Amino acid sequence: MSKFVTRFMKDESGATAIEYGLIVALIAVVIITAVSTLGSKLNTAFGSINTKLP
Repeated sequence: MSKFVTRFMKDESGATAIEYGLIVALIAVVIITAVSTLGSKLNTAFGSINTKLP
């Protein structure tokens, strides 16, 4: 039992997976924010162009 607990305490693979998950989530939030901002700016630009066309 002592060997199991010692091995369990030294195992860091779960912590690494959680760290990678957090990094992926942060990157996803940044991408969603950038695409949303870009989308609204493009919508405004195309709306302006549309009103200027005959």
